This record gives sequence, structure tokens and C-alpha cells, in this order.
Amino acid sequence: MTIARLPLFPLNSVLFPGLVLPLNIFEERYRAMMRDLLKLDEDAPRRFAVVAIRDGREVAPSAPGMPDATALPERGPAAGFGEDPIQAFHGVGCVADAATIREKEDGGFDVLATGTTRFRLTSVDASGPYLVGELESLPEEQGEGAGALASGVLRAFRTYQKRLAGANERSLSTEQELPDEPSVLSYLVAAAAVLDTPVKQSLLEAPDTADRLRQELRILRSESSMIRNIPSLPAADLTRKPTSPN
Repeated sequence: MTIARLPLFPLNSVLFPGLVLPLNIFEERYRAMMRDLLKLDEDAPRRFAVVAIRDGREVAPSAPGMPDATALPERGPAAGFGEDPIQAFHGVGCVADAATIREKEDGGFDVLATGTTRFRLTSVDASGPYLVGELESLPEEQGEGAGALASGVLRAFRTYQKRLAGANERSLSTEQELPDEPSVLSYLVAAAAVLDTPVKQSLLEAPDTADRLRQELRILRSESSMIRNIPSLPAADLTRKPTSPN
């Protein structure tokens, strides 16, 4: 089991291996993180660890506000995450590899990264300008019956897409090509389905690909049935992903 220390980037969303993550960096703690990543050798990977927030704020308050208008805004690497930051985060996350880090005129950064591998967060260091996590890598095991389950999930996801498009009063203009490799498919479906963060986190934490696919098959069938019975259900457009505002 590989153990590493990487800069920690908490978000109100779940990152999966193979999925693209655009970021608009404006907080000073994350600006410092990107400046340090840019100092690495040109050929070195610019990696950071993404975890979903369980209890806390993605963006720290920058001005006094409710309920106490006289309260000072929080500062520092753990602002918004309480006295023990590790308690504010889910325990399993995904390493992100930044392909592009572009500094803007105002000192912020536009970042385009891709999820690579899962990890378990074992400790959080808040002594520097930004949080640093100690991570244990989590291997991706196929599990029993992953291939057959992938075929079922592929069909269920097609049905889900069509019903979701109908509920949103639009049509699927082109049929998206989906991979048939079980682990890749499992992560793509987990990212594309319109699900709450705790459900997506459960999919990320699945012990193996087969277990993740079983969960997805159950979820997709349930969601498709609900959409069919409530055709006016609001739904997000899966083709439009907003940029995370750090």
C-alpha cells in the first residue's frame, strides 16, 4: 500500500478517476498551492488530493455576516473546516493530476485536472499555507461478475439517460459512446448520474468494481422508475458541468 503526502483540495462534490475537473482558483490558500505546484520540475506530475466535504464550507467566509455581523472572517488553511479538519471530510478521495495551471491577471488560476486514483485520507496537516493530506492508495479490484454487471449497467444507463432527457423536455441529440471496460464505465456512470453527494461518495468508496456496478444498477433502475412515474421531475443537463469555484 503506497503512502504519500499531497496538497489537499476539499470540494462540495466527488471526483472520480478518469473524470475532468475544471477549477477557478481565487482563495489565497489555493493560490499558494498552485504556485507551489508550478515550481515543480516541468516533467514532474502536478498532483493534489480532492476530498468531498462532509461538514464545512468549500469557500471560507471573507466578510462578517449572519448570524453575527461583527464576527471576523476565518483565515488560514483550515478556514471553514473546524478545529479538526479531517472530521469535516469524507475518508476516501481521488488524486487529481493538473494538466493545465494558468495564472490570471488578478493572481488567481484556471486549472484543468483529471482524476487518477483513489485514496484513503489518514491525516491532515494544517501547519502550512494550505492543507496537506497523508494518503493511502486504494487499488481498484474488479470483483466477481464485473463484466456481466457492466453490460446490465450500460443498458440501464441508456434507459436512464432517455427518461432523464424526456423529463427535462429535450432530446438526446447524439448517442454518447460509452466504454465497456467495467471499472471505467462504473466511474463514468457514477459521475454522470444526477445523484446527491453522499450517494456519489458511496460509489467512490465501493470495495471493488463489481460492488460499484451493483449499486449503480439498483440506483439507475430506481431513478428511471421514479422519472417515468413523475414526468415533470426537474433534472440537470448532463452535458453542462459548471466550473468549480475553488
